[in-house]
Amino acid sequence: MAGLLATIGAHGFGRMSYTIILPAMKDGLHLSYMQLGLIGTGNFIGYLLMAIVGGFLASRFGPRVVISLGLGGMAVTIVLTGLVQSFESAFAMRLLVGMGNGACFVPAMSLGSIWFPAKKRGLATGIVSAGIGSGTVITGFLVPFILGAYGAEGWKYSWYVLGVVVAVIAVVVALLIRNRPEDPGLNSAGSESPASSGVLPKTASPMPDWSGVYKLPAVWYLGVVYFMYGFSYIIYMTFFAAYLVKEMNVSTAEAGRLWALVGALSIVCGVLWGGLSDRLGRGKGAALAFVVLGLSYAVFALSSDRVGLYISAVLFGLTAWSIPTIMAAAAGDYVGARMAPAGLGFMTLFFGIGQALGPGIGGYLADLTHSFRGPFLLACSVSAVGCVLSLLLRPSRSHEA
Repeated sequence: MAGLLATIGAHGFGRMSYTIILPAMKDGLHLSYMQLGLIGTGNFIGYLLMAIVGGFLASRFGPRVVISLGLGGMAVTIVLTGLVQSFESAFAMRLLVGMGNGACFVPAMSLGSIWFPAKKRGLATGIVSAGIGSGTVITGFLVPFILGAYGAEGWKYSWYVLGVVVAVIAVVVALLIRNRPEDPGLNSAGSESPASSGVLPKTASPMPDWSGVYKLPAVWYLGVVYFMYGFSYIIYMTFFAAYLVKEMNVSTAEAGRLWALVGALSIVCGVLWGGLSDRLGRGKGAALAFVVLGLSYAVFALSSDRVGLYISAVLFGLTAWSIPTIMAAAAGDYVGARMAPAGLGFMTLFFGIGQALGPGIGGYLADLTHSFRGPFLLACSVSAVGCVLSLLLRPSRSHEA
């Protein structure tokens, strides 16, 4: 539950809300699409900077303090985003929001690997990732309501409200979360002893061997696969509402409802794909997920009516957080429960680079061609590469066992 709340605040409110606020923010600050993409890039640069650091800090000090501080920092900077007056200040605030997001999200997604054995990690991590969809649903209805109530200033009040809610979540999570099973005297779910769970006993050295993470070839390979997802999905996410409102002549309210549909479907996608990867293996599960994601991008780009837009939204919603869920579970498989946050943090370095590049390149293509179809087709192509790489992934020994 603590992990679920953390992902609601970190991703649902801190990141996904930007997609639906973006058109109004563009008009309020008189920005170009490339500038909007670069602001998104700033968010992901911040995420990249802290994701790897947050994962290692969580392995050293425990997820509880890192997640709580990350959410607290996000709350402050989200509110300050509503006060920006220029592209430069907006970039700076979104950079700081991204740093809090990275510090929070990676340890939260690692909780499944810490508390559950390999055969249940995908499902457990999927439950945590359901917070992304839940937060997206809430913002899909809340943000359009605020935008309608406050007119041209609505985008500012949207950030104010979201920041306050994230502050409340930070307090609740700090009270609820526990670092690992042995803290309250438990074993990981499904295991008979601490040793079988992969969790170090309390007498172990508090200093983990971080070098073992980045020296493992499989972790680098997983990072490359994660890059393909980060680059492709963020193009779809960043320009979703802008494409609907500016190019397809969809109202802001309907765009918000469609975004809420994506969020509602994505609540179960982590559980679905995490459980599927428990059965098929991480590689085959990720490959299948990339196929569905690529189809959603292609349908979105080539649709000429609302039917295609809704089909794309359904496909994406059912697969949105599949790859992060599978990667988080794979981190535990390959590096063990103790180092799972560090492993996922290192893999997220590649994911973050993809996210940092995607919005800027996608925005440049949109400005160049005066259409979002090119960026969405680019995302489809990158997903195809991710599918092939996933099929070549060897299963870990822990997952084979």
